[in-house]
Amino acid sequence: MSSITIIGTGNMARTIGTLAVAGGNTVEVIGRDQSKADDLAEALGGGATAGTFGAAPAGEIVILAVLFDSAVPAVREFGDALAGKIIVDISNPFSATGTGLAVPHDTSIAQRVAEAAPASVHVVKAFNTLFRHVLAQGGPVDVFLAGDDAQAKASVSAFIESLGLRPRDTGDLSMAHWLEGAGVLTMGLARYGVGTFDFSLGINSLEGASR
Repeated sequence: MSSITIIGTGNMARTIGTLAVAGGNTVEVIGRDQSKADDLAEALGGGATAGTFGAAPAGEIVILAVLFDSAVPAVREFGDALAGKIIVDISNPFSATGTGLAVPHDTSIAQRVAEAAPASVHVVKAFNTLFRHVLAQGGPVDVFLAGDDAQAKASVSAFIESLGLRPRDTGDLSMAHWLEGAGVLTMGLARYGVGTFDFSLGINSLEGASR
């Protein structure tokens, strides 16, 4: 099982934390508001603890569960305290209308997090294509991820599997831009083609099917 730290105390932090505890992982919660971090750790149970914002996270894997415009500032505030960690960026940089991205076409929030982090940090993009309530249900849904370091992706994939989910590697960290674009795609599908937020993007393997 994995040792993880969740930076953030919102809905996605609670959802991932709940699944992580149920999956037998060691969980630490860190938030700007210490009382909220304490409350969330207590609510998660399973030995979850609350850390201190800006201090070195206890987890090998650090889930950055904050809004996209807070991701880079948070990483800069932690600075060298993140050295040697795997950071998982789960954010979606939606435009104001939710129909586009608030970052240029040649970058992503995950890449900007990597630029702001210590050189020894490995950044992985994951979880951003899942709606919170769908993720909360668990079950065999696909979690798309991207990152430059193979071992970091293997560690994150093992964590994802501990949640009862399927990791789907999409390539290096440049693919994070397209995963963030897939977040926009899910919003469009929810509003139009599917007409509900009760779905997830996934892989339908046709291996072995007749051609």
